[in-house]
Amino acid sequence: MVNRAKIKELMNESACSHSKDKKPGAGCDMPKPGMATGGCAFDGAQISLFPYADAVHLVHGPQTCLGASWETRETLSSYKGRDHTVMGFTTGITTNDVIFGGDKRLADSIGYIVEHYNPEAIFVYSTCVTAMVGDDIDMTCKLGTQKYSIPVVPIHAPGFVGGKNLGSRIAGEEVLEHLIGTKEPEFTTPYDINLIGDYNVTGDMWQYLPLFEKIGIRVLSSLSGDGRVGNIRTAHRAKLNVIVCAKSLITLCRKMEEQYAIPWISVSFYGKRDTSFAIREIVKALGDKTLIEKAEQIIAQEEKKLEDELVPYRELFKGKKAVLNTGGNKAWSIASGLQDLGIEVVATSIRKSTADDIEKAREYLGESGILMKAPASEQSKVIDERKADILLAGGRSLYTAIKKKISFIDVNQEKKVSYGGYGGLLNLAEDLKYAFANPVFKNVAKKAPWEIA
Repeated sequence: MVNRAKIKELMNESACSHSKDKKPGAGCDMPKPGMATGGCAFDGAQISLFPYADAVHLVHGPQTCLGASWETRETLSSYKGRDHTVMGFTTGITTNDVIFGGDKRLADSIGYIVEHYNPEAIFVYSTCVTAMVGDDIDMTCKLGTQKYSIPVVPIHAPGFVGGKNLGSRIAGEEVLEHLIGTKEPEFTTPYDINLIGDYNVTGDMWQYLPLFEKIGIRVLSSLSGDGRVGNIRTAHRAKLNVIVCAKSLITLCRKMEEQYAIPWISVSFYGKRDTSFAIREIVKALGDKTLIEKAEQIIAQEEKKLEDELVPYRELFKGKKAVLNTGGNKAWSIASGLQDLGIEVVATSIRKSTADDIEKAREYLGESGILMKAPASEQSKVIDERKADILLAGGRSLYTAIKKKISFIDVNQEKKVSYGGYGGLLNLAEDLKYAFANPVFKNVAKKAPWEIA
């Protein structure tokens, strides 16, 4: 059952800069009926937990709920066992289940999954229909855990309770309650950290994890990119929680600090400046002098290597202006990478950004930068006013770029190349080079033969 008190708490997270406790009248936006477009709580919960390849993700609801959400992001995994995320699992409730209750169908589905797939855990997602019907997934999951001796975790994030960020927070709450602290690691080190909020889209994590290894930092667990259920159960033994870009899981970090005395920091690994800053913040928080010295050596080596490789790109990008229309933390994190390449970011979208993200976007773009609240209707005008050379956005905005006869790059979760870390900045530079040189945009900019006088 959806816990109204829990939802109210998550909508006013005390660790957020826009908490009502810090700014009267602030807080997260309350959900509005019929306004799930752009992502609901169910989407957010799945996005946060879907990268666990060793768990089965069971959607308790109509088949359409699974069909609309399955494989929403290309989160890469190095898991060597059976990757359960390549399959969609649903109870597929019918009209009879709505009338008589779907608890038995859910219990049977859990039993079938254990018998045929043998996962490390099962995440059971409540949906709008089953939440309104009142199915007791808590008890069904509890009985499943006892019967099969694996975690069966209820996720109470039906779409009607709010947006993606709230869904992610709900997922973090359930992981904290049902998984974290239920297993001890084989060993610990003074340099163990948890990565929170990097979903490893197109392998972003793999750009900076090798740097951690060179420095001597160990990732004890990840919530959730390339994550493992067994590892997240040991997360309470880490020395530091590191939120990567996303602030949607800030409640999880705040509560882990209260329960397990694990401090947390928030960083980004997009662009040279932010990657170097993130590494420095992590080693500083761990507080080991030798580790700090080693980190500075690695940063110096990587920055020197990167700068040498970026020389030809900087010449190509001199004087170029960009408009960025993407979501959440990417409103400022990708802007940082573009600025590191010498490109001026004249506008960015903040439609799906948190209050903290909006503050960061303003910091990066400066007072003259435009923060677009309704990018679909604003970006065309901004491109004309600021004489932008390229639009970086999701695939639907390609047509805006074509109409405005400027270059375009798809930077949303559908992208196929990682832009994280030092290596990712090179990938971004290469994509920009090809975008500016793409003959399609040049041909579009030409007059048609019948238009030539």
